[in-house]
Amino acid sequence: MYGWIWRHLPGNAWVRAFISLVLVLGAVYVLFQYVFPWAEPLLPFGDVTVDGASADTGAGGERGAAR
Repeated sequence: MYGWIWRHLPGNAWVRAFISLVLVLGAVYVLFQYVFPWAEPLLPFGDVTVDGASADTGAGGERGAAR
């Protein structure tokens, strides 16, 4: 697939590399601006399974341990 794209881009290797960079940056922009915000409500990342009681444990898992 990448070879097909590279062969169909105009210009020499430097121009092709620049156009490839612009295409990649454009794809990243579209993903972050439109696709990821649209998909975020559909993903389960907001489902937290840890309750608030374990928030005050120390590094060793003991309550009241020095931090």
